[in-house]
Amino acid sequence: MKRLTQVSARQSPRRLDIFVSAQNAHVSRATAQRWIEGGLITVNGRQAKPAQRIRPGDVIACHVAMRESPTVEPEPMPLQVLHEDPALLVLNKPPGLVMHPAPGHWTGTLLNALVHHIRQPDSAEPAGATDGRRTRPGLVHRLDKGTSGVLVIAKTDAAHRDLSRQFRVHSVHRVYLALVAGAVRRGGLIDQALGRDARDGRRVSARSATLRRAVTEYRVAERLGPDAALVEVRPRTGRMHQIRVHLASIGHAVLGDSIYGATPTDHALERPMLHAAVLGFVHPTTGRYAEYRAPLPPDMQRAVAERRPGSVE
Repeated sequence: MKRLTQVSARQSPRRLDIFVSAQNAHVSRATAQRWIEGGLITVNGRQAKPAQRIRPGDVIACHVAMRESPTVEPEPMPLQVLHEDPALLVLNKPPGLVMHPAPGHWTGTLLNALVHHIRQPDSAEPAGATDGRRTRPGLVHRLDKGTSGVLVIAKTDAAHRDLSRQFRVHSVHRVYLALVAGAVRRGGLIDQALGRDARDGRRVSARSATLRRAVTEYRVAERLGPDAALVEVRPRTGRMHQIRVHLASIGHAVLGDSIYGATPTDHALERPMLHAAVLGFVHPTTGRYAEYRAPLPPDMQRAVAERRPGSVE
C-alpha cells in the first residue's frame, strides 16, 4: 500500500526519520530509519537517507504494507470513568484486567469494553461523525494486567498522535504507589538500562542485547516495619516492567510479584501491589495541563493495613 504525505508550508526543515516518526503514533525513530534505509520511504519519488532534511512541498511516500486490524467485539463491562470528553477518556483500571485481546485473552479485555462504551449514545463523542474519530479507541499507554490505576485512552486520531508524542518524550507526569519488601531506608534514583532478557523473552532485565535507558525515581511514602514499605515511584522513562524490575534490583521487590521477586511472606497476594495513582498531561485539544488521580484499590489498602505495626492479622 502506498501512502503519500506532502510537507505543509508550516513545517520547518527537519530530518526525514524524525518527520516519519512524528506522523505515526506507533513508529519509533529507529523503525523509521530502517524503513528509509530499506527504500520503503521516498522523498519526491527518490530514495533518501534518514538524515535528509525535508522541506515544505516535499512529497513523502510510504510503501510499508498495512496489516488489517483484527475485529474487536464490543462487550458491556463496568468502567470507572474519571473523565470523558470528545477527545479522550480517563479511566481507573482495576487489577486483573487485560488491556487488549491476545492469545489466552481474546475476550473480556479492556479494549472490548472500550469499543462497547464509546459506541453508546450517552458517550461523549467527537463533533461530527467523521471528524478524525477512531474506528476503535486508541491505547496510548499500557498497564500490566496486575497493575491498577489511571489510564488515558484517545478517541480521535489527533488526540492519539499528541498523547503518544507526550509519552514518547517523557513529558507525562506519572506517580505510582508500590508496596515493596523490606525496610526502605531512603529514596533514590535508579538508572539502569533494560531490555528483553537474553534467557527469557517474557522477562525484562539488564541482561539484554537491546538495552534502552531506564530511569526510576522513588521515595518512602510510609514505613511499615522491617518487612515492608509503601513507596512513591516516579518513572522518568516508560520501559516494559520498569518499576518492578528496578525495585527488585535494589532488593525491594514489589510484593505479590511472582516474576521479579515474590517472597514466602506475600504468597497470599494475588497480584503485584503496584498502582498508578496520578497521571498528568497536556490536553491535546485545550492545551491545558490536566491531572487525574485514583485511590488505592481495596486489595492494596488491605495489604498495606495488614503490614502496619500493631495490626492484628
